Amino acid sequence: MKVRKAVIPAAGMGTRFLPITKTIPKEMLPLLDRPVIQEVVEESVLSGIRDIVLVTGMGKNSIEDYFDISPQLERFLAEKGKESLLERVEKVSRMVDIASIRQKEPKGLGHAIQCARSLVGDDPFAVLLGDDIIDSRTPCTAQLIEVFERFGKPVVALQEVPLEDVHRYGVVQGEEVEPGVFFISRLVEKPDPDQAPSRLAVAGRYILPPEIFTYLEATKPGAGGEIQLTDALDGMAGKSGIYGLMFEGQRYDTGNLLGFLIANIQYALNDEELGPQLLAYLKNRVLQGGE
Repeated sequence: MKVRKAVIPAAGMGTRFLPITKTIPKEMLPLLDRPVIQEVVEESVLSGIRDIVLVTGMGKNSIEDYFDISPQLERFLAEKGKESLLERVEKVSRMVDIASIRQKEPKGLGHAIQCARSLVGDDPFAVLLGDDIIDSRTPCTAQLIEVFERFGKPVVALQEVPLEDVHRYGVVQGEEVEPGVFFISRLVEKPDPDQAPSRLAVAGRYILPPEIFTYLEATKPGAGGEIQLTDALDGMAGKSGIYGLMFEGQRYDTGNLLGFLIANIQYALNDEELGPQLLAYLKNRVLQGGE
């Protein structure tokens, strides 16, 4: 079955960015001149997916508004002859078809996926976390879809992390069946370093069959008292197996301040206009010892 839908959970409260996230969703914080979540949505589009389900929470209406049309703004730009800006604004509102549903209580990623069930239906779907961006030549989601279409099983994105960081992730145990592709037999959410089955962590991208909802319904609250998607996937792994892919690309976790800053610096350095200016500034700061 083809993957034609994507779920983007964006209901988190963004406590690591307070106080700004009192009124601005963390997914709407800027990656240069556009919000982080636009990069996630564009990855979906470049992977052949145009039907997006946003799972939002209280105070997140600005995400929906951002991807909606803005007749007054578009008319203003047209009248002022600002064709380049008009084209960019129109692209945002026309790139995807978005449906939105609210997660009324912060019960975890697994619960957020459950909230999307009525909009996903009986189709396989991608999950892209709203504050994880992955810069890659081939979109990470497209890489996962290729593995899903070959094996017909759920697929998660994997990256190797330092042992001291495994407590922040879902971590897998598996066997490499071909270069970069692992058959996963077990998943553990946020393990202590001395209990982690490996250093292979799930990195914010998934391809899931509709059967995941049955497993989520049977999943009890786990780490943090929340319904964990990792726990539901562990159940699937024990029954029918799932796969993991060591994806090609660089992941940035913009859900924390350092990751957010690093992503902005790297994207700016990659920009044809900003890159040389920023690099010159950074070199000068280093030579001056940060003064």
